[in-house]
Amino acid sequence: MGDDRAPGAGLDPGDANHAGDDRDRTAEDRDQRAEAHDHESKARDERAGARDERAETREQAADGIDAGAAADRAEALRDRQGGASDRIQAADDRVAASADRALSAQERADFATDSVTGAYRREVGLVALEREVIRANRTSHPFTLAFVDLDDLKGTNDSLGHAAGDQLLKSVADSIRAHLRPYDLLVRFGGDEFLCGLSDLRMEEATKRFKLVDEDLERTHQAAVTVGLTELQADDSLEGLIARADEEMYRERHKRRV
Repeated sequence: MGDDRAPGAGLDPGDANHAGDDRDRTAEDRDQRAEAHDHESKARDERAGARDERAETREQAADGIDAGAAADRAEALRDRQGGASDRIQAADDRVAASADRALSAQERADFATDSVTGAYRREVGLVALEREVIRANRTSHPFTLAFVDLDDLKGTNDSLGHAAGDQLLKSVADSIRAHLRPYDLLVRFGGDEFLCGLSDLRMEEATKRFKLVDEDLERTHQAAVTVGLTELQADDSLEGLIARADEEMYRERHKRRV
């Protein structure tokens, strides 16, 4: 709602791994039922074939119509009809399983992302950032973290309402995404704060990109953000990196005010 609460606060980070699990299990059950229907369909077809062969043998032996042969052909027809029904049911189960998996993926996406901005929720985003920090430390590749604060969100909420504040937050997130790369991480860290993880990017290039974000917001939305940037040092932890970026953000804000 565009307030100061951290989005997703109180969520268990482990829940991200369980969102959609029930639907995945249902999909797996449906696939297993489909396989069982296919197996039964094949068995029915084989029984029908055996009955037809027996009927033909009886007819040849009787040199004409044979009551037992007629009964075999009737049973063979019922087996084929049952096999066709099993195949239809198997196809229906597979369609339902596919739908369950699509819904499972959507549930995971809904859990992972903030509904206002589309950025990662705090808990999920921190897990993703932690992975990138570990990777960068292991490979000695550059990694830059941005701490982005939307200036005076409270003033917008107080004067224009929370809907306007939400729209401003969305505009900030959209502008950041427009000037970063598709795979850069964007996390809604607090009510008016974002973290951005930029893999394989040094501060000089990151600074240029966020300058474009600031100019874009000032031109199109009469908004402003304050950004603190810091580059990963050897054996940095994510917590230390965030704290350093936060300090840089406050330094930038102080420079604007003096």
